[in-house]
Amino acid sequence: MTNKPSTSTVNWLLDSDPAIRWQVMRDLTHEPADRVAAERTRMETEGWAAELLQRQNEDGTWGAEEGEPFHRWDSTLHTLLLLEDMGLDPASERVRNAIDLLNRNFTWGPHWGNPTFFEGEVEPCINGGALELGAYFGHPNQALLKRLLGEQMADGGWNCEQENGSVRSSFHTTICVLEGLLEYERAIGPDPAVSAARRKGEEYLLERHLFRSRSTGQPIAQDKKTELPAKWTQFSFPNTWHYDVLRGLDYFHSTEATPDPRLAEAIDLVISKQGADGRWLLENPHRDPVGLKLEDGEGQPSRWNTLRALRVLGWYLKT
Repeated sequence: MTNKPSTSTVNWLLDSDPAIRWQVMRDLTHEPADRVAAERTRMETEGWAAELLQRQNEDGTWGAEEGEPFHRWDSTLHTLLLLEDMGLDPASERVRNAIDLLNRNFTWGPHWGNPTFFEGEVEPCINGGALELGAYFGHPNQALLKRLLGEQMADGGWNCEQENGSVRSSFHTTICVLEGLLEYERAIGPDPAVSAARRKGEEYLLERHLFRSRSTGQPIAQDKKTELPAKWTQFSFPNTWHYDVLRGLDYFHSTEATPDPRLAEAIDLVISKQGADGRWLLENPHRDPVGLKLEDGEGQPSRWNTLRALRVLGWYLKT
């Protein structure tokens, strides 16, 4: 395996939506910045991102229009996270207007004092996403950051079940918070407290080689959050709140740090899943709160997984 994808794989990726194409041009073929920017701009009027923007409700939320805005938090949160994954430009006028509409109208409900969307609620898995989105879309929230920093557990991670007595962190919640902290630092600049919290959270994952039990060294067999078999070696997209190894690796890639040697086993897993055609499959799809068809289905070649896998391998293997 080399860190250079085949021409046929690149052409297959480029024969897709602007959200895929601009990232291929940036991360894999390394096109000039002006060409990458032009392709990225097309998302506002073409393809998946344009369709999602068109679906925004009059109150700024996404999802079914019946009921109060609070009840649409799930589809709103995960639509915005998907738009961020697509790389929609947060500085464009259309995007700013969409975010301002949400920020003016949405609250998490009177039970929590009617906080706005980017102020978050109480669960760190949700608040990690809210922090990330606020930072990405121009509304970084220092109070929410402070809350998440105060909820970091002794083992370095986070867990939504901490308030119910859990003393161990969750892979799912930890990755959501880590992504939020990283995006906050990108927006605000380096912060010693945030960086220290990220390092502790990253260590939680690295000590477990991204999918193993720290105590036994064996692959984690049961997902304690869902009480179902853990499928963290299967690659999904969109991930919503779910953790898997490729998501973990893509996070570490996005930090731009030198790869830790403890990522080697996870990298080997990614390499082992590449097909003879140079592609990776969609595995273990999750419940979809967005309702936008991105792939051909479970077990079929996935452009999103292929793009992310090649990006991770390019980062890891060039060092």
